[in-house]
Amino acid sequence: MSTFAERRAERRALRRAARSELKNTAYEIFIGVLSILSIVNLVLVLALQDDPSLQLILQMMNALFSVIFLGDFIYRIVTAPSASHYFFRGFGWADLLASLPLPQFKILRIFRVLRVIRLMRQLGVRTIWFTLVRDRANSALLTLLLMGVLVLQWGSITMLAIEEDADGANITTASDALWYTVVTISTVGYGDQFPVTNLGRLLGVLIIIVGVGIFGTFTGYLANLFLGPSRNTDASGDDGDDENADDEDAPVDPARPAVHGVAAGAASGAVAAGVDAAADSAARADAAGAAGGVSDPGDDATDAPAGDASAAGHDAVGLDPATAERLDALLRESEETMAEIRALLSAAGRG
Repeated sequence: MSTFAERRAERRALRRAARSELKNTAYEIFIGVLSILSIVNLVLVLALQDDPSLQLILQMMNALFSVIFLGDFIYRIVTAPSASHYFFRGFGWADLLASLPLPQFKILRIFRVLRVIRLMRQLGVRTIWFTLVRDRANSALLTLLLMGVLVLQWGSITMLAIEEDADGANITTASDALWYTVVTISTVGYGDQFPVTNLGRLLGVLIIIVGVGIFGTFTGYLANLFLGPSRNTDASGDDGDDENADDEDAPVDPARPAVHGVAAGAASGAVAAGVDAAADSAARADAAGAAGGVSDPGDDATDAPAGDASAAGHDAVGLDPATAERLDALLRESEETMAEIRALLSAAGRG
């Protein structure tokens, strides 16, 4: 039993360590796929040495990957709990060398792939899927950016292979194919480069669809990024005007004032109804006592002090003096207590 508990605690510790190292699930997948693609490009560069056009496209994509990986290294070392631990024990040195545009260091990008695989295995498929669904905005943005990178590379290679030998083609070099793909993805469409074959035009339509999706998602992401904090600030500002000074640093719950106001109003109304009912009961008892005193002039109640209608009412209902006195005291205390409760609830409703 203890062995099972120890293994379970160890798995939990590994999951916590993975979560602390994992920057963002979608981001890690994005970097991992780019690392795999860069390694594939290294193999293709060695395998396609007789095709300078394809080699040029692959080399330009590797230069783009170097910039992305250098930014990733800076991001990781800045946000790491311990920069030295990440650099020396977390293979940060390998990330730095792999981001340099030097062929002999690019093979070190495999460490990125191994790290992502290790983290994903420790977290599990269910946790990864739940995180991706919960963080839909970042997941969608990074997915489309990854798709854009893939389309930029393979779209350029495919477009060049289709249009290169066609009659009247104007996409005949690697730079032409890259230029056309970039312009099409960005939805600018200068028109200086265009496909002339049916298959090339179909590929161009697919590139346009991807470009529209990328920039549409990016625009919505930026709008949510800039408008979200302002909405939260406005909501917290409206609620903060009525809060006490001691609660200024407390987290704002927009639903809390409304719920408390409704509850306080309902409770205040119930207390008011209770006080009114008690007052009506006392008034009816007083009226009954007064009526009893008037209807029987010979009764002992006529000898009571004038205005003692409450005592006469208690005598009329058959209460002994001790019980009647105690009842009067309880009624007075309950009225004072209810009045105090009503005042507190009214103050809570205003707050």
